[in-house]
Amino acid sequence: MTTRKPRASSQARIEQILNAARTLLAEQGVGALSIYTVAQRAAIAPSSIYHFFPSVPALLQALTADVHRAFRACLEEPVEAGALHSWRDLSRIIEQRMLTLYADDAAARQLILAQHGLGEVTQADRQHDIELSQQARALFDRYFELPALPDDMDVFALAMELGDRVYARSIHQHGEITPRFAEEGLRVFEAYLGLYLPPFLPKRAVR
Repeated sequence: MTTRKPRASSQARIEQILNAARTLLAEQGVGALSIYTVAQRAAIAPSSIYHFFPSVPALLQALTADVHRAFRACLEEPVEAGALHSWRDLSRIIEQRMLTLYADDAAARQLILAQHGLGEVTQADRQHDIELSQQARALFDRYFELPALPDDMDVFALAMELGDRVYARSIHQHGEITPRFAEEGLRVFEAYLGLYLPPFLPKRAVR
């Protein structure tokens, strides 16, 4: 059974709601979000929001999915194969793209890195992390011959989560990802991957 896409008018209304919620998140954090504050910011009736999102967690889950679409788009951007001398060069490119997205998107920082205590959002984030890690592994495998990795452990997902933990600490302490914490997050990401990837991996011939 295929899921039908929303009609154009419905999709436009959903985007209007999500944009309003995103603006509130960026300005005031998760605590400011309610169906009524989003309705007020979007200049629509609360019933219009309830039609698409029955609760604030449902709205936040949709925003989390939107953020992860942007993360996946980061991984789809072209990589210059000639600039990759080792897998660590690729890991740096990936994490720098993630950091740029966090820097440009306050809503992403609030949802993924801030301490909001919303289990539904955290669960949605972890589920999307699985998809993101699979995409990252495929990207590594495109440019390098990867060794056998554990079947019972998602190495790339854990590496990303550990890096995010460092960035989250920076948000908690400084309200932003400082250059010092950004570098530490990159080091943590590389260090964990380095437990499973040897220093030098054979490069693949990429056309």
